[in-house]
Amino acid sequence: MRDAKRLQSFLFGLSALAAAVPARAAEAVVDIVGGPAVREMNLQPPVTQIASQIYSLHTWVMVVCLVIFIAVFGVMFYSILKHRKSLGHKPATFHESTAVEIAWTVVPFLIVIGMALPATKTVVAMKDTTNADITIKATGMQWKWGYDYLKGEGEGIAFLSNLSTPRSQVGAPGVAPTEARSPTYLIEVDNPVVVPVNKKIRIVTTANDVIHAWSIPAFGVKQDAIPGFVRDTWFKAEKIGTYRGQCAELCGKEHAFMPIVVNVVSDADYKIWVEAKKKEMAANADDPSKTWTLDELKQRGEKVYAANCVVCHQATGKGVPSAFAALDGSPVVNGPKAEQIKVLLNGKSSGKFPAQMPGWKQLSDTEIAAVITYTRNSWSNKAAENIVQPAEVSAARKL
Repeated sequence: MRDAKRLQSFLFGLSALAAAVPARAAEAVVDIVGGPAVREMNLQPPVTQIASQIYSLHTWVMVVCLVIFIAVFGVMFYSILKHRKSLGHKPATFHESTAVEIAWTVVPFLIVIGMALPATKTVVAMKDTTNADITIKATGMQWKWGYDYLKGEGEGIAFLSNLSTPRSQVGAPGVAPTEARSPTYLIEVDNPVVVPVNKKIRIVTTANDVIHAWSIPAFGVKQDAIPGFVRDTWFKAEKIGTYRGQCAELCGKEHAFMPIVVNVVSDADYKIWVEAKKKEMAANADDPSKTWTLDELKQRGEKVYAANCVVCHQATGKGVPSAFAALDGSPVVNGPKAEQIKVLLNGKSSGKFPAQMPGWKQLSDTEIAAVITYTRNSWSNKAAENIVQPAEVSAARKL
């Protein structure tokens, strides 16, 4: 009896703890303006006309489904209760009814038309990417986004957008985070897309490795980015603010770590951003004919490696067994430098490792030369050809 009471007390305490943990977790999470909200039960508040139409369509279809549910189950339960055998009712003997046949053909047809007509109008509008004020190419890659402003104000701007949440907040398998998580945990980037308010923005999507998807719920936008294909979508944000989304396709082990952030600003602020971004790009542009020292390349290469390579190949260069190749002791890294340059530019597929090494042509000649030099002089690697200059990468691009 005493043991039973102890067990009951233990189970009661366990259930109370289980109930308290989600409550405390929810209290620690706050709503993100332009992103997800705590216990959000509906779509995010729309900031484009397309998103507003999608929101209205969603509500309309839910109402139709609710009416159908009530009507069907209402008739069913009424028939069961009012025509049951205990009240003396007997089953009908007819086998067909013209009126019923017409009704269950016409009514569903009208319901489908009532849902299809407004949906078709919205879908057609979603596909109309003509007369865009600004065209931006979004390239998905494992696991970041690359952006190129192709047309309109800001043409020529290009940058990579990486997750900015530090690994100390993320932790690792079996290792707890060592830093408190920010409110924008896993939905923050180092280089957000910036666009002007009330301007039609065309997004051209593609990918350089696997299928990704560019998605911003508040814009009503989700477009797959497929290697070897070019697809497009558009949005016209009507409210200044920051809006957040994520890659919406399962693209690999770091799928959860490639968010999308769009800053919608005023026309005046957009002009300021364009000027500043172009000055930044000009300042960061490296002369490919410059000859760098070994220490300079190693220092620059360490930063490039941390930003682009560490996810797959790890900080130790050991890679991930059966998934990503190790660079520490690699015959490619320790072999002729021409082969490693070729791999960095064009990528490589290996039967031993299921994950394909993507090409990194979006990096500058100096960045590729630096990261190759860094890997050839790190860990246990002792390559004979231990330094690569930007000019060698530039020459390899032309082959």
